[in-house]
Amino acid sequence: MSEAILSVQGLHAHYGKSHILQGVNFDVAPGEVVSLLGRNGSGRSTTMKSVMGLVPPSSGRVLLRGEDLAGQRSFTVCRRGIGYVPEERDIFLNLTVDENLEMGRQRGPEGATRWEVKEMFTYFPRLRERRNTRAGSLSGGEQQMLTMCRSLLGNPLVMLIDEPTEGLAPKIVAVVGEVIEDINRRGVSVVLVEQKLSIALKVSNRLCVMGHGQIVFEGTPAELEGRPDVTEEWLAV
Repeated sequence: MSEAILSVQGLHAHYGKSHILQGVNFDVAPGEVVSLLGRNGSGRSTTMKSVMGLVPPSSGRVLLRGEDLAGQRSFTVCRRGIGYVPEERDIFLNLTVDENLEMGRQRGPEGATRWEVKEMFTYFPRLRERRNTRAGSLSGGEQQMLTMCRSLLGNPLVMLIDEPTEGLAPKIVAVVGEVIEDINRRGVSVVLVEQKLSIALKVSNRLCVMGHGQIVFEGTPAELEGRPDVTEEWLAV
């Protein structure tokens, strides 16, 4: 594998006295999509939040192009080149679509792919139609589109995308999958948390299965499909 653009090493994190992450390790190569899979409570979303600085890690390293960002404030992590699409979406409900997109704009780090608002409307034409609408009036699918676009306008090197298809209609799920594939082709590395295994298998170069706050399997989609024991023990509901 190419030298990692993002390397998570020995990451531990707690919620109060609960030891959630217990030594998470994975790398993301430039131009790669890596999915974090696992049951609810396995530590996937906490991993994303710890990388982003929203849940400060108790130990470990988060290296972006060799710079350790572990424990940095989330706005610093963002400015260095990690974008974040949270499961909760966290849009500004009282601002319009255009205003939300403008809030996401930043220069981004050297070497990052540059994005413009017109490209966001190419991905999601519905947002163009609703650009003067307050975000609180959007449907769940439209809010998900808006969150992804706002993060892209920060010109990230790596995007962390947490449960982007949760609760969406099948047609929108397919569009979101296509957008993830396209932004990756444009040079953005992606770390994806996704419950729908079919989507993760389709868009990912590698898959990391989590259990009890650790990575318990890492491999390609073909390798995971060849390991029904892993699926049964760590993914089956």
